Amino acid sequence: MAAPERSGQEHYVEKTAADLEAVFDVPVRVSVVLGRTKMPVSHLLKMDAGTVIELDRQVGEAVEIFINDRLVARGEIVLVEDRLGVTMTEIIKPQ
Repeated sequence: MAAPERSGQEHYVEKTAADLEAVFDVPVRVSVVLGRTKMPVSHLLKMDAGTVIELDRQVGEAVEIFINDRLVARGEIVLVEDRLGVTMTEIIKPQ
């Protein structure tokens, strides 16, 4: 039996949250990058509690949000009941 002929048009079905229910319990690693820096190992070995490390970001600048090492959003640091949190301000669309 021959395969059905394709017209070249792909049919896309819009998915809803209910369609994704099978993956709701899959754990993912969420990371927020406050900033980065480079330093020699000798400086790293001299660090102690209270050492300040200068990062490449300024106060108020957006932080990067990664899921499983993939950049997915940017956001802002917020304080929620004496704990730090992140509010997403921009979703990064895959290219």
